[in-house]
Amino acid sequence: MSTTVTTWSLEQTSHADLRPSAVPEGDLRIVRAEVPSPEFSRFLYTAVGGDIHWTDRLDMTYAQWEEALGRPGTETWVAYEKGTPAGYVELEAQDEGSVEIVYFGLIPAFRGRRIGGHLLSYGIARAWDLAERHPSLIPTKRVWLHTCSKDGPHAMDNYLRRGFTLFDTRTEQEPETAAPGPWPGAHG
Repeated sequence: MSTTVTTWSLEQTSHADLRPSAVPEGDLRIVRAEVPSPEFSRFLYTAVGGDIHWTDRLDMTYAQWEEALGRPGTETWVAYEKGTPAGYVELEAQDEGSVEIVYFGLIPAFRGRRIGGHLLSYGIARAWDLAERHPSLIPTKRVWLHTCSKDGPHAMDNYLRRGFTLFDTRTEQEPETAAPGPWPGAHG
């Protein structure tokens, strides 16, 4: 069985495009996970993406996770509310000063609490200053991402409100697959 999925690609071509959201009240911190950890990254990936059918990394081996996380210019930034992981943004440096926001999202229990706009704003700012932390990279000239019709209902609005502009739209048939979340029967 298959489903129709629309994928939108968005970009910023100047740091001045970023329109940050307000910082939410409460004990919220965003911290870079400086030691690449396949276990922690897989936890974030399944906890955030399980209910919205992220499946592209589910079959990756430990070595493949290590390789993906260990690439120069790949960073994971994690939002914590009162010390508990709430969501993350994963950045990946690409050719010619392009940085992709490869993954971004919140664990379901933390959605709808004004954390997403702040985490996205913070992640975009870190994409723009990525070369400052990785001297082998050229300065960022473009930040881009893609989102799709399987993502949460507020995803596209959040991206547009942060200053992204649409540059491509594609519609495809995709096979329906199970995305178990962090464990079968998890929140979702």
